[in-house]
Amino acid sequence: MELRQLASFLAVVEEGQFARAAARLFLSPPAVTGHVRQLERELGVQLLERSPLRLTAAGERFVPHARAALEAVNAATDAVADLGGDDSVLRVGIMGHGSAELTPAILQAFYRARPQTRVSVEGLNYDEHVSALLERKVDVAFVRPEPGDERIVADVMTTEPRIVLVSARSPLAAADHVTLADVLDLPYLNVPVCTPQAFTNYLYFMDARGGEWPRRGPDTTRNPQECLTSAAAGRGVGSALYSFMRFHPWPGVKYLPVVDAPWDDSVLVSRRDDLRPAIQTFRNVARSLARDLGPVLVPPPVLPAA
Repeated sequence: MELRQLASFLAVVEEGQFARAAARLFLSPPAVTGHVRQLERELGVQLLERSPLRLTAAGERFVPHARAALEAVNAATDAVADLGGDDSVLRVGIMGHGSAELTPAILQAFYRARPQTRVSVEGLNYDEHVSALLERKVDVAFVRPEPGDERIVADVMTTEPRIVLVSARSPLAAADHVTLADVLDLPYLNVPVCTPQAFTNYLYFMDARGGEWPRRGPDTTRNPQECLTSAAAGRGVGSALYSFMRFHPWPGVKYLPVVDAPWDDSVLVSRRDDLRPAIQTFRNVARSLARDLGPVLVPPPVLPAA
C-alpha cells in the first residue's frame, strides 16, 4: 500500500469526482483511477461504487484509517524536519538534463557559497515531476514545465523553443524543421499514468490540441534514455526543450524544431513552506545565474520563420 494510493482515494471521496480529485492532486484522471484500483486490489475489497460514485460499506470503514495514516506520516515528517535533514544536506533533483548548462553552473556556485552543506544529486523520472518534491525525496528540483501547484514555488531558469524527436527513418527526418500541424497527428510515446497533468500537457502540446489526447505508440517511457531508445526504433514521437539536443545526441534519432510552438520553461522548484537557509541560498544563486548567464549559456537558436 502506497501513500499516493491513500491520497488519491481520499481526494475522490472528498471531491466526489475522479476528475476533480485529479485536478486537486495535479494528476491525470487515469492516474487517480489506477491508484484507487490498486488500493482495492491490495485490500481485496471494493471501496467505491462508480455509478453513481459512492462509498461501499468497506469504503466507509476504511476512510478514517486512511486519513489517520496520512496524518501520522505528515506528523512524523514535521517532527523531524528540523533534525538531521537540515542544512547539512541538500537533495537536488534533476529531471533529464535539468536547466541545460545552468544546472552544473548553479551547483558549482552553491558549493562555493555554502561549502558546509553536502549536496546529493538525484535523477528524476517523468512521473516524479511534482511528487519527488512534495513527498520530500528531494529539497529542490530542476524540472519542466512549471508545475502550477500552490504548494510549490518555481523560478524560471531557461525559456526555450520546442522540438520533437523522431526516428531517423521517419518521413519527417529529411526536414530541417516542422510546424505543429506536421506533428500533432503523430503517435506519441506514453508516460506512466501517474505522471502529473502539467507534464503531459507540455509533452503532448495539449494546448494546441484543445485538450484532446494524441495518438500514442505502444511504449511507455519514464526518462530521456527510454524515450530516445523507443523513438529511434520508430515506436513513437517525443518532445522536449531545444537544449535537449545538445545533451542527448542519439543514433537513429532526428531532432526537429517546432517553429510555431510556444516557447516553454525549465524551472527550479522548491516547497513554498521550506524556508531553510540552504534552500534560499540555492534559489538566490540559481536566479542570479539564470539572469546573468542564461542568455550566454542557452542562446536562442536561429529558426526559420513559421
